[in-house]
Amino acid sequence: MISKLFNALAKTRKSIADSFNILQKNKVSSETLDILESTLISADIGVDTTSEIINLIKTSSGDNYIQYVKDYMLSILNSNKLNTQSLPFVKLIVGVNGTGKTTTAAKLAHYYKLKGNDVVLVAADTYRAAALDQLEIWSNRIDVRLISNQSAKDPSSVIYDGMNASNGQDSKIVIIDTAGRLHTNKNLMLELEKMKRIILDNFGNYSLGTMVTIDSTLGQNSLYQAKEFLNYIDINSATLTKMDGTAKGGIVFGLNKELNIPIEFLGIGENIEDLEKFDYNHYINSLLDISDG
Repeated sequence: MISKLFNALAKTRKSIADSFNILQKNKVSSETLDILESTLISADIGVDTTSEIINLIKTSSGDNYIQYVKDYMLSILNSNKLNTQSLPFVKLIVGVNGTGKTTTAAKLAHYYKLKGNDVVLVAADTYRAAALDQLEIWSNRIDVRLISNQSAKDPSSVIYDGMNASNGQDSKIVIIDTAGRLHTNKNLMLELEKMKRIILDNFGNYSLGTMVTIDSTLGQNSLYQAKEFLNYIDINSATLTKMDGTAKGGIVFGLNKELNIPIEFLGIGENIEDLEKFDYNHYINSLLDISDG
């Protein structure tokens, strides 16, 4: 059965597979390596990682190039594994505007509810009325409780109320949607630390994880955005959104290698169920067109 991830990576896989086919047919040469190098960089594998892959192929004794590359990619993703949160836990969703935070929050709530958990959504984007409207639609559709306050201006107060209600009802998972913010707005960035402190100081029984949403279609620009968030708050994991519409699926390696941010989920479509737990072995196989075996 072909997975949604395999289909989502079609654009990236085709460009990489074509380059490896040229390499296999014509053997290693400066010309074939230049083609592969250009393809990997275009897929946002990253300049450093691409350079190491090219050197690996140059110095390899056999011709099983795909396997060499897979092993190397696995070593990158294995070096920075995700720390699994224990119940009860909170996920604070952060990111720049337009990266799919609100949709990701709803998808996460749906994902965890299907696993039998009592999930609460908190609408802490107090700047964009459409975000609340969107979450209300999703929460009704997936039958998950939503806590919000249309008149609130301070997102931390909404978070406190949401956490207090969740704690009182012994809800095991709380998903908090926050406003999109750019590093150029320092006041908005500083809000993140206040949100974090509200949770840690008052609801220490919950494990807190901060998740950044990354628009995978933006490629290397996304690394810069994520790096700016790290200047204000610890990031525990990332969700790569819009994976079904990009030829830049290699961004996972930059996030892991350069920023030490492990990938937790992939957004692979617009439907509520189009959220997939990140399996690095399956991801690399889908990227390189290798059977999971």
